[in-house]
Amino acid sequence: MRTPLLRGVAAATLTAALTVLAAAPKPALAAGGGGGGLPWEAPLQTFVNSLTGPVAFAISLLGIVVCGAMLIWGGEINEFARRFVMLVLVVALLVFATNILTQLFGVGAVIAAAGAGVVLA
Repeated sequence: MRTPLLRGVAAATLTAALTVLAAAPKPALAAGGGGGGLPWEAPLQTFVNSLTGPVAFAISLLGIVVCGAMLIWGGEINEFARRFVMLVLVVALLVFATNILTQLFGVGAVIAAAGAGVVLA
């Protein structure tokens, strides 16, 4: 069994070690500027480009027309088919909205370079 004196010495040693580690931290340097991105960034950018291109715009417009026609003149379709048509309609509307908003307002969020566009007089 430890004596209270040894427990106090161990606690003081631990406290001193933690104080030294906290008082002298090593800097956490950021990665270099041109080192490439994460492995999944290129496929995601390709996917985004595919969703915002002219082919996606035409397919989404066609999907909206076909889904609307199915819901209006589809007759007696079961619940599963109706839900599937609604799902296709929602996806087509999302792609269509992305293309329309990009054409109306230009590019989305753009982060300027450090100091660019800031004029201090």
